Amino acid sequence: MSREILLLVDALAREKSVEKEIVFTALEMALSSATKKRFHEDVETRVSIDRETGDYESFRRWLVVEDDAVEEPSRQISLSEANKINPEFQLEDYYEQPLEPIEFGRIGAQAAKQVIFQKIRDAEREQTLSDFLERGDYLVTGTIKRLERGNAIVESGRVEAELPRDQMIPKENLRVGDRVRAYLYKVDRATRGPQLKLSRITPDFLTKLFELEVPEIEEGILEIRSAARDPGSRAKIAVKSNDQRVDPIGTCVGMRGSRVQSVISELSGERVDIILWSDDPATFVINALAPAEISSIMVDEEGHNMDIVVDDENLAQAIGRGGQNVRLASELTGWALNIMTVEESETKHEQEASHIKQLFMNKLDVDEEIAGILVQEGFATLEEVAYVPLSEMLEIESLDEETINEIRERARNVLLTDAIASEERVENVADDLLSLEGMDIETVRVLASQGITNQTDLADLAADDLVEMTGMDIDRANKLIIKAREPWFV
Repeated sequence: MSREILLLVDALAREKSVEKEIVFTALEMALSSATKKRFHEDVETRVSIDRETGDYESFRRWLVVEDDAVEEPSRQISLSEANKINPEFQLEDYYEQPLEPIEFGRIGAQAAKQVIFQKIRDAEREQTLSDFLERGDYLVTGTIKRLERGNAIVESGRVEAELPRDQMIPKENLRVGDRVRAYLYKVDRATRGPQLKLSRITPDFLTKLFELEVPEIEEGILEIRSAARDPGSRAKIAVKSNDQRVDPIGTCVGMRGSRVQSVISELSGERVDIILWSDDPATFVINALAPAEISSIMVDEEGHNMDIVVDDENLAQAIGRGGQNVRLASELTGWALNIMTVEESETKHEQEASHIKQLFMNKLDVDEEIAGILVQEGFATLEEVAYVPLSEMLEIESLDEETINEIRERARNVLLTDAIASEERVENVADDLLSLEGMDIETVRVLASQGITNQTDLADLAADDLVEMTGMDIDRANKLIIKAREPWFV
């Protein structure tokens, strides 16, 4: 019988062009499955085949778990009971008892064959998938083989991939037999069906299409630094030239627009703006908002946002239909962009100046005239007043040296007092808030100043309240609130 097993393994391995080990493993599973049928209860079994002789052994096994965690006595054994058998047993080990091996000839031949062939099919599919992924080709071209609940199953060589309905370009009508291109954005090895997941709406798809059409990108002469899309409607890509003699925009457009038109055609008519990349954020944003003309830009490095000032004639163009232009420009550049008119900018500036002036009057105990002078000279924070070089402040003609020194001393004292008070508030913050996933000490300080000192206080907030308190973005606020509320659902 042992010789029969070795012959079967050898024959199947050659027939299916797979490793013998795969067939051995499949046969062990078949024998194990047949062995389990001896028992009326749900047990776990293991069969081990000697690769040289074909002899095999059968075992019943129990997983070693904590003493109070035994939920399935037929498959689990407590650590204390296992240690009575062998003191060396540890958690997650298996305790095994030998069984009388089942006769190979008595196994349901059909059931064994199904298990073996399924294992082999899985191995073949895994090998095919591995060969495909090794090529590193993320732009997949194939034929739609069938449609399942709106999702397209795409055949590319020997590989099947799935193009989900929500990853198709809106309003495009794909049918069985159509040739289609898409970007490989995910490999899901846990599914029984197609494991490759495709997308036609990701910005990476746009990037790969340009790499296909523009040889200079593959050669390293040009780079695509970022991309943003409103699938089926409009897209933007930022390009950079590594050779001053090469025009990046003209190269991507191609002779008479041939290159960009090929991309647009593949994207079902999606309009593509090609933007010149710049390492200066303000210049990059101006390029990204083209063709709208920008009057001025105010950059907030700390908040990572920009106020974009345009005249009334350019306002609609800068924003775009439904906010599309500014939204894509924001995604492309990575900056939060706030479009405003000259009048709105002046109003905002006046409000900010008034707020800063009031801050100086309250904190530094100075009159409106001195506070106004500081604002007029460009001071916006107490830190600037306290720590900018003295030589710069002495250039203020309206203030004498004695007044400047007094103002600086007051600013430093206020900052020191605020820092001490802030640390005292943090000391009163509960550990559950300090250790909350996604939390940082600066946010804790801000929350403590608002009376939020533990996880429950944070959980009671709405995300909008948290944004207003801290100035963080709404996505982060939502994640923190959800994390804080986890105990509610335990």
